[in-house]
Amino acid sequence: MISAFFIFNQKGEVLISRLYRTDFKRSIADVFRIQVVSNSDVRSPIITLGSTSFFHVRVNNLYVVCVTKTNANAALVFEFCYRFISIAKSYFGKVDEESVKNNFVLIYELIDEISDFGYPQNSEIDTLKSYITTESVISSAIVAEESSKITSQATGATSWRRGDVKYKKNEAFVDVVETVNLSMSAKGTVLRADVDGHIQMRAYLSGTPECKFGLNDKLVIDKNSQGSGASDAVELDDCRFHQCVRLNEFDTSRTISFIPPDGEFELMRYRSTSNVKLPLRVIPTVHEIGTSQVSYNVAVKANFGNKLSATNVILRIPTPLNTTSVDCKVANGKAKYVPAENVVIWKIPRIQGGQECTFSATADLTSTTTRQVWARPPIDVDFEVLMLTASGLIVRFLKVFEKSNYQSIKWVRYLTKASGSYQIRF
Repeated sequence: MISAFFIFNQKGEVLISRLYRTDFKRSIADVFRIQVVSNSDVRSPIITLGSTSFFHVRVNNLYVVCVTKTNANAALVFEFCYRFISIAKSYFGKVDEESVKNNFVLIYELIDEISDFGYPQNSEIDTLKSYITTESVISSAIVAEESSKITSQATGATSWRRGDVKYKKNEAFVDVVETVNLSMSAKGTVLRADVDGHIQMRAYLSGTPECKFGLNDKLVIDKNSQGSGASDAVELDDCRFHQCVRLNEFDTSRTISFIPPDGEFELMRYRSTSNVKLPLRVIPTVHEIGTSQVSYNVAVKANFGNKLSATNVILRIPTPLNTTSVDCKVANGKAKYVPAENVVIWKIPRIQGGQECTFSATADLTSTTTRQVWARPPIDVDFEVLMLTASGLIVRFLKVFEKSNYQSIKWVRYLTKASGSYQIRF
């Protein structure tokens, strides 16, 4: 895949170099220094000169560079670069010129372990720390005892987990977290509504357990290729899974079967653009009274059951640039005019399901010699709703199987939120 790997400082000096193939000489580093480091106009992370492609990532004034002459998968090359950076951070903290110079022996060990002849190999941090040891990771007295376990872990089917993990209390926590993106027109038409979601899991389980994780019965994956589902079906796009998931079982039964890594990890990431349930409905009525005042009436209604509630609700309501003062009246929460941002910030600690909150205000404007048309930026809404998913995704079951048949405690939590991406025009 890649033929050479380099780390440059901001002066273009080579700190680390590794050539994997004979189609390059070390002088290829001079080409990158002249064409990229010394050229401030270069903005693209990929530079192709003739048949040679340079892929680079900048981190703390360092250039992490991969070079190839083949038609390599660009996403895979960048994933390798970012994975190397995260591994380096886990070993010696901040990745900068000083830390690279102080740990160059360790860096060469890491590069040789995570890449073989230019092809990425095992890059799981926990596994690497088992046999590439520094003083802060593991003591030398334990190395001999661990060596037999390391071999099976590095070459086995579950490189992301050791088999001798033990806990007194076996627990698994699942968090389904969704971020709602909304753009609504002044007439109340939904211009865009989609959900970015991920399933985060924390597994504190002994041994090598097999986990089975069931999602909705009516689940459509990639509706473009399989046709649109029923009106109440949950449609997911762009599903991405952790490497531990057995994809063939998911395709047939919508069951996620896997041996989990120890600790916290992201099990799945997805998007949904159909049948999105909007947790909050915002109805703004804004009138400009001549050139001296603007009146506001904003209603917020919770579109979910009364057993649930939205918390940390914040509305940012724009005002004209020549606003001098705003007289706000609210029955719930607190509203305050912030002149530096030209917005009224209305904070509501909690909205119960089905509840409606209202805001009314009058903004006084200064007179100007030339009247400027107010652009009317959208109202931004931030909120969090526990135990609700905007996409409708639910966890039907979570089962843990282990040869010792121990009892485990499972917890599932849902969170739907918006932060700067829930906008209503008026």
